[in-house]
Amino acid sequence: MNEEMTKQMADAAERLANAALVLDKVLDKLDAQQQSLDAKIERIVAAVEERTVEHSEDVDQPSELKQKIADLEKLNTDLKAQATRMTRKTLSPLVSALLSKNGADTEERLDAAALDKTLQALTVDQRIAVKAEMARAGMIE
Repeated sequence: MNEEMTKQMADAAERLANAALVLDKVLDKLDAQQQSLDAKIERIVAAVEERTVEHSEDVDQPSELKQKIADLEKLNTDLKAQATRMTRKTLSPLVSALLSKNGADTEERLDAAALDKTLQALTVDQRIAVKAEMARAGMIE
């Protein structure tokens, strides 16, 4: 039995040695995978940090954009006021003559019914032109 036990122990030792080799290979594969994952994690962290830096630089831009928007809105308001001041407030002599010829007062605002009655003698094109001039002068809406 002594010889048989020695043989069994040798077989067991051989199996343990084979198992140790297999475990060693598995550990090597696990180490390689761990290194690969570490490299990926480092790239992800670097990308996140880079985006964080870019985002922190962009944080100042909204205040700059808000200031630019405010400046442009002020400029727009100023230009609208200037355009309002520069628009024509009087009628052209031709339109004034046509209205006075038909009995309309050119110094006051006219209602639509009175204006239509006054302009009945004119052609459609002339009525359109007169109404456009009056609207530009602010006499009608």
